[in-house]
Amino acid sequence: MPSCGQSRLPGRSPQGGTGRAPAGTPTPAPRTHRTPLHPGAWWLWALGLGTAATRTTNPLLLALLVTTSAYVVATRRPHAPWSRSYGAFVRLALAVLLVRLAFAVVLGSPVPGTHTVVTLPEVPLPDWAQGIRLGGRVTAEALTFALYDALRLATLLVCVGAANALANPSRLLKSLPGALYELGVAVVVALTFAPHLIADAQRLRAARRLRGRPDKGVRGLLHVGLPVLEGALERSVALAAAMDARGYGRTAEVPPAVRRTTAALTLGGLLGVCAGTYGLLTAEGGTYGVPVLLAGLAAALAGLRLGGRRTLRTRYRPDAWDARAWLVTASGVAVAGLLTLAASRDPAALHPGVVPLVAPTLPLWPAAAVLIGLLPAFITPAPEAGTDTRKEPT
Repeated sequence: MPSCGQSRLPGRSPQGGTGRAPAGTPTPAPRTHRTPLHPGAWWLWALGLGTAATRTTNPLLLALLVTTSAYVVATRRPHAPWSRSYGAFVRLALAVLLVRLAFAVVLGSPVPGTHTVVTLPEVPLPDWAQGIRLGGRVTAEALTFALYDALRLATLLVCVGAANALANPSRLLKSLPGALYELGVAVVVALTFAPHLIADAQRLRAARRLRGRPDKGVRGLLHVGLPVLEGALERSVALAAAMDARGYGRTAEVPPAVRRTTAALTLGGLLGVCAGTYGLLTAEGGTYGVPVLLAGLAAALAGLRLGGRRTLRTRYRPDAWDARAWLVTASGVAVAGLLTLAASRDPAALHPGVVPLVAPTLPLWPAAAVLIGLLPAFITPAPEAGTDTRKEPT
């Protein structure tokens, strides 16, 4: 403590020094704010990997796609409650595998085979159920075909789970066009309330167990379900009041000609997307599939842009689509495009046969194309430890 009459000058220590750090002491670097990646880029990257998964049944390539998405999620997943959904999608993918194999065992498979694994007792069915059988001979070829087919769907689910774990849903809502704002709000509210319902149910069940009351069965469900529904109703009313106070649902005056043009472009664009997708999935429509799909997308986007004029809203701190977003999107599109090219040039490598039963091999350049999907793990910022990458206003 300084004595009476002794003053402490600004910038000086009580010993008379300047109060500055000694020469040679390293100055801590200022903390820089790391701008998170645009959430739309994560979804486009994940959809690119999912599209690549639909082009092959090779289990080695599908496992490589799952590994690629899992590595990106493990290194770039933010520390937020909404990012914990990846494990649920993985469990759902495993359930799809088990259900598909169970159907192949119980209901049989149209794939012929000579390697019998087990013979189940067959249940006779009436004549009107021709083509369906219960039980019978289960072959290794049928099980392998079911495994390849289920693994493709499971990989697609894992890729969608990666997008859910990496893209912030509230920031994705801000990036939607104005015409889809109401739909996006409904989806985000549903995704936000589901974890609250699960947490309320777990909390009430734990409280009943501590009091020695049953928490299972019909009686436990009735005693737990009513408070959970009551809490959900209270949150819904509070959310509706908050949205009404913020002017949610206001629309601007739009001329009738603009409304009719918007409806025509949106409806025509969606029909074009459906026709183009059908053309891509069939062999006869391969010539017109891509042009019709692109024209439909352009018309739908124009309709959405015109439809956004009726929505009055502003964006707080809008996310910028920077060079990193382009690179992440390009990596997913490159994986999808190269796997599609490989499926047309070397279909035997990407679709290994099951009759006769042969071991799948890993094609080199399609595998190298899948590894392009690892690019986001090296060019995007790592999440901050213990906190979300970006706080959103409530």
